[in-house]
Amino acid sequence: MTTTVAKIITIEEFLKLDYIDESPAWEYINSEAIQKPMGGGKHSLLQKRLVTVIDTATSDYEAFPELRCSCGNRSVVPDIAVITTDLIPLDESGDIISSGINFAPDWVIEILSPAQSQTKVTGNILHCIKHGTKLGWLLDPNERSILVYQPHSLPELLTGTDRLPVLEGVNLIITVEEIFAWLQRKK
Repeated sequence: MTTTVAKIITIEEFLKLDYIDESPAWEYINSEAIQKPMGGGKHSLLQKRLVTVIDTATSDYEAFPELRCSCGNRSVVPDIAVITTDLIPLDESGDIISSGINFAPDWVIEILSPAQSQTKVTGNILHCIKHGTKLGWLLDPNERSILVYQPHSLPELLTGTDRLPVLEGVNLIITVEEIFAWLQRKK
């Protein structure tokens, strides 16, 4: 269940609120502050494994869990944001800044949680695509499927042995079933 607070006038006011990075994070969508639901075990495991696999497969991009991405009058916190290494914002000392990014990531990955609205998550992915994201994945652990979003094409529903598209420069060949196999544990 998401929690909503009173209308926020601007994204700038939202970004100044002191509680937006509490866990779970808050997002700014349609002039409202909305708290994301907690993900749970499946969500956390898939997020952890995907970040590791993507970071291992490329030096051109870096995968970040729960990084705030603000663009086009929306501020979202995708489960994973993949950004071109050269675009990672740094502070004066050369450290990555802690406030997130003010542009759409190159690749956005969302993992549907049981209490999460697929429509709202899809809306966030489509918003990112509209503002420059090249690839979006929406993982549904219950259905063992992944919806793939790319600019200028219809979403594609992938299952089983379907190979997932990745960004150019990411040396990764992976199928839907390989991703969801990470959830299996031997008894």
